[in-house]
Amino acid sequence: MKASDFDKKFDAGGDVSDAVDWSRATRPNDLTRRVNVDFPAWVVEGLDRQARHLGVTRQSLIKMWIAERLE
Repeated sequence: MKASDFDKKFDAGGDVSDAVDWSRATRPNDLTRRVNVDFPAWVVEGLDRQARHLGVTRQSLIKMWIAERLE
């Protein structure tokens, strides 16, 4: 499929997923780097309580909060 045909189909709301090789798909700026942070026990307990309340993992909660703060 030519890029112009792909764009037209996409812009018209058509399903272009059959024209995409999802095994090679990447997200821009999605390079992951590991960071270790030490928290006092009371902070970890608070994070765990909030994570349970929201139904997410502690790590997901921390990533969400940091991302929101950096926006």
